[in-house]
Amino acid sequence: MGNIVAIVGRPNVGKSTFFNRLIQRREAIVDSVSGVTRDRHYGKSDWNGQVFSLIDTGGYVKGSDDVFESEIDKQVILAIEEADAIIFMVDVESGITGMDEDVANLLRRQDKPVLLAVNKVDNSKRLENAVEFYNLGLGELYPIASTSGSGTGELLDALIEMLPEVEDEEESELPRFAVVGRPNAGKSSFINALIGEERYIVTDVAGTTRDSIDTKYNRYGFEFNLVDTAGIRRKSKVKEDLEFYSVMRSVRAIENCDVCLIVLDATRGFDGQVQNIFWLAQRNRKGIVILVNKWDLVEDKETNTMKDYERKIRSEMEPFTDVPIVFISVLTKQRIFKAIETAVEVFKNRSKKIKTSELNERMLPIIESYPPPAWKGKYVKIKFCMQLPTPQPQFAFFCNLPQYVRDPYKRYLENKLREEYDFKGVPVSVYFRKK
Repeated sequence: MGNIVAIVGRPNVGKSTFFNRLIQRREAIVDSVSGVTRDRHYGKSDWNGQVFSLIDTGGYVKGSDDVFESEIDKQVILAIEEADAIIFMVDVESGITGMDEDVANLLRRQDKPVLLAVNKVDNSKRLENAVEFYNLGLGELYPIASTSGSGTGELLDALIEMLPEVEDEEESELPRFAVVGRPNAGKSSFINALIGEERYIVTDVAGTTRDSIDTKYNRYGFEFNLVDTAGIRRKSKVKEDLEFYSVMRSVRAIENCDVCLIVLDATRGFDGQVQNIFWLAQRNRKGIVILVNKWDLVEDKETNTMKDYERKIRSEMEPFTDVPIVFISVLTKQRIFKAIETAVEVFKNRSKKIKTSELNERMLPIIESYPPPAWKGKYVKIKFCMQLPTPQPQFAFFCNLPQYVRDPYKRYLENKLREEYDFKGVPVSVYFRKK
């Protein structure tokens, strides 16, 4: 885990605007109505070469003021516990409010570094008014304007100085296999069955695993790290504050792994949330293996039950269907080692490097027999191709008119690459460049 920075404060002081500015995209909804941010958002930001995770902890108004204040208190307390540094944002227009004082009282009792950001300071008159916030007793204040970005540089300079140095704990060259899925799908039981000991707590209660935990594993002459993660569920279902951070760690485990083993409950199927996890792994260009757990609980199995089940999953993951699906039962240890063998194969597929000469020998005759269709009277001629030096398979095809190559032909070339070379379980990227 890198450094975590939490933005706290009451609603409508500009936390989401500031958050969007730092992650450089509009992820959090911004509106002048208080209580717009109801889900927490996280993203990555960097300043002066130092990367950190940013959390927008939005409170929401529901019912009476008391309910609202208790919700804000819960979020601030949690941010204090989890974050390495805290940005406490206040609004110069409204001055110090009772709620600001409550949050400040909580922050003063903590050991975590706190930066007081006075937002909406966009003229000299408001700069004078910002001095009032020294009364909160939190030391130096940083006048900023989230909308224009004024003052954010000085705030971030101070933040970077306060953040603890992160040790590169993951410098080991071992591949990382993340075991991900919905809560209670059997992820921890799967790892316990593999390593032959009860290392992780397993209960019937969804959400038992709170953190992402690494286990070194050596089998088949191949050593790697297995990462157990908390179950990922829909944002609307994430009620507990602690669970939000568990889910965040799971998402980061996906971002930092080489292969995702997506465990799904056979009795629930490849539902919407499992699909979200699948597409998250695919967007991050990770190797993917689908593990259908609890296959022993599926009743009325017939000769083609497994094939029909697999066909249904593949129809849901189109167009990226070249993914291995292994039916397992953690309880009876059925095919659990097959699952790991498959993950190792996918990792090798993801790391595969093809010589440029060999690639051209195979692909150019295929392209010649079925060239790109003409577009607006223009004919595309592909002369050369090569694999790019990236961690995952990416290929560049050089031609005279790359802008006229349509998506169906890109998919055709991707399918031909998969036919010629084994890229099972790995997203393949195809790019066209000007010769």
